Amino acid sequence: MGWFSLNVGVLLCVLLHEYGVHGISFYLPPRARKCLREEIRKDVLVTGQYEVAEVHDVVTNLKVTDSAEHTLYKKDDAQRGKFAFSTDNFDEFDICFESMVPAGFEGVTEQLIVLNIKHGTEAKDYENIAKVEKLKPLEVKLKQMEDLSESIVKELSYMKSNAEHRSNTNESTSSRVLGFSLLSMLCLVSLAVWQLFYLRRFFKSKRLIE
Repeated sequence: MGWFSLNVGVLLCVLLHEYGVHGISFYLPPRARKCLREEIRKDVLVTGQYEVAEVHDVVTNLKVTDSAEHTLYKKDDAQRGKFAFSTDNFDEFDICFESMVPAGFEGVTEQLIVLNIKHGTEAKDYENIAKVEKLKPLEVKLKQMEDLSESIVKELSYMKSNAEHRSNTNESTSSRVLGFSLLSMLCLVSLAVWQLFYLRRFFKSKRLIE
């Protein structure tokens, strides 16, 4: 019963993670830069839609990069738009907004930024897929379920692989710690034996012992 509950919980977490919309809104101060970081696994479609409140004499730039600083999307004077990319590897991605205000302009108000991020099955445009492949509503639902099931299998496979990797890392670390401990004990014993013989010779040279 516990194993079943655990797996149901994992599946629910995967469903919420894969089939959800990440919406966020925040205020961007003048001459400031704010970033949203997303950690996404390999082979996942990511889409984003943004809207930046217009403020006079303020230009807001948008840039999406991976951990290696590769630019996946860039828009100067971003006001309203969309972006999309697919992940080649498990990585962290930064979505950054930067406010640019000309020198000498003071008293500029903050900008409201609304950002909606979708990834996995939720990022796919099933309406367009239905038109292209001429699918019926029921067939579209079945395709959504098929894609969602596939994403769950991939997510569970990644979780299993990650757990095995951590287990191997822990075992390797434990072996290294054990080896270091044995080496340290050997050094300490060797030092103690050397000190014993050294003191014995010293006391004999001083004729303190026979």
